[in-house]
Amino acid sequence: MENTSYTICRQLVALCLSHGVRRVVLSPGSRNAPLLVAFAREKAIEHHVVVDERVAGFIALGMATRSGEPVALVCTSGTALLNYAPAVAEAYYRHVPLIVISADRPDEWIDQDDSQTIRQQGVLGAFVKQSYHLPAHTDDTSLWYARRLINDALLQAQTPCSAPVHINVPLGGSLCEVTDVAPEKPVCIEDMRPVQQLSPADAARLALTISGTRKVMILATMAAPSPVLQEALSLLAKLPQVVVLTESIANMHDDAFIPTIDRVLTVIDNSEKSDFAPQLLITLGGAPVSRMVKEFLRQYTPAQHWRIGCESHVIDTMQSLTRRLPMDAASLFAQIVPLCKPATSCYAVRWSDREIVATALHNRVVDTAPWCDLRAFASLSAAIPPDTVLHLSNGTSIRYAQLFDTPQVAASYCNRGVSGIDGSTSTALGASMVDDAMHLLITGDMSFGYDTGALATGLATPRFKIVVIDNGGGGIFRFIKGPSDLPELEECFEVKHRQPIEGYAHLHGFRYFHAGSEDTLKDVLPQFFAESEQPAILAITTPNEVNATVLRHYMRRARE
Repeated sequence: MENTSYTICRQLVALCLSHGVRRVVLSPGSRNAPLLVAFAREKAIEHHVVVDERVAGFIALGMATRSGEPVALVCTSGTALLNYAPAVAEAYYRHVPLIVISADRPDEWIDQDDSQTIRQQGVLGAFVKQSYHLPAHTDDTSLWYARRLINDALLQAQTPCSAPVHINVPLGGSLCEVTDVAPEKPVCIEDMRPVQQLSPADAARLALTISGTRKVMILATMAAPSPVLQEALSLLAKLPQVVVLTESIANMHDDAFIPTIDRVLTVIDNSEKSDFAPQLLITLGGAPVSRMVKEFLRQYTPAQHWRIGCESHVIDTMQSLTRRLPMDAASLFAQIVPLCKPATSCYAVRWSDREIVATALHNRVVDTAPWCDLRAFASLSAAIPPDTVLHLSNGTSIRYAQLFDTPQVAASYCNRGVSGIDGSTSTALGASMVDDAMHLLITGDMSFGYDTGALATGLATPRFKIVVIDNGGGGIFRFIKGPSDLPELEECFEVKHRQPIEGYAHLHGFRYFHAGSEDTLKDVLPQFFAESEQPAILAITTPNEVNATVLRHYMRRARE
């Protein structure tokens, strides 16, 4: 069987396969030709070719996030590798296993004015779990060393806490040479880790604390869907002293949960916030979206705060941490929930009653508001078909989503690791490539324009749909305290020209829909979701100045 003549590249691919890599995103180049050939000829690994490395990185991020499996990235030497940085940083803070593989010049040619040559070793060091530089030689000792490094990289990416790794591969000589070779069977080093368990004494101690505390709040933020964790939290939420708050991308749904945190917090007066504050706070998941809940919990400090997660360092977002529990949340709750007892408390009822008030006021504001982002999100959220996978860009999209409950969706995702607007479309596109569900991205016009390279890949299917909230660009800055008060708001923060959304759609083979009012939106949504021949883009045009006014009114609605 013909394959690249570079043994290290063949063995790298074979080890990727052995360690569970089933997908790779390749970006063309000459220095990485041996890697491209080796991956393309391994039919057990699905490969996709994306020219733009920044887009490729986010597509791989979406694939890995949705599949829960490691995904490899392959680029050529030089600045190609630097273009992966935004996606790799996002993956690092979201614990997503990306295997970044870069071709490089041999060491002796670095800093020698050779083309496409930069100092690649460790260049992503701040955003990967570990960096590896393979040997350039192919003697027996060098090959053993290369296999050891590759095994270590692939193990580190996935255990005990997933994260990106970088493998730098120096290549010289005849890069496109192929030869007849037998299939590679390098030794795959297996990593067996025991299941994490609390000691019976520790489990009993934690359960006793929950049972003896009158006000227990569980705050669930960004996480992948977990039926086991959902069941455990549903059982805890039955206790009168426990309230479970979930963000839109926590992927937890139960009638007993509070799924619209910001909606409820806006109708709690300052004079009564201490009654709603927890004595014991338990946090799990990624970075919180809600600024309101962070401000609330930082101001009304709980006596105890437990953080559950596999991170190797202390995360104290609420400035009140008293206990780290570095283990899987589902495993931990499965141990302690059966031991928890109800306390004499009305804490859960207090939150539930306030949610009813908040929902009534929410509906009143939405129903009486003029055409704006808020009304558009109300119509859109209600119309999303069941079992859709929902993706949200940063900025207004994820923040409006916090105000609406969408239990019908299969899962919700957003790039909240570092919360950038770059790569939202590419990430959603990558996720859509690993299953047969409908994937819907709701994005702003600035975020959409930032990542139109995703549309040019030709990888979108009719199951991939995009809604662009076309509000003139930078609408969130009219609401955020600080930019909204500056005279430079319109000049430096907002993008005044409208994105040519229809032009992008036609150029890249998407069917285009448009709505500029509530009536047209309700008419077009069924057609948009029913489109089955092409991927589709729906642009929803809203008035920039009105949006901020309505949202400010919404946030102070309980006092009017």
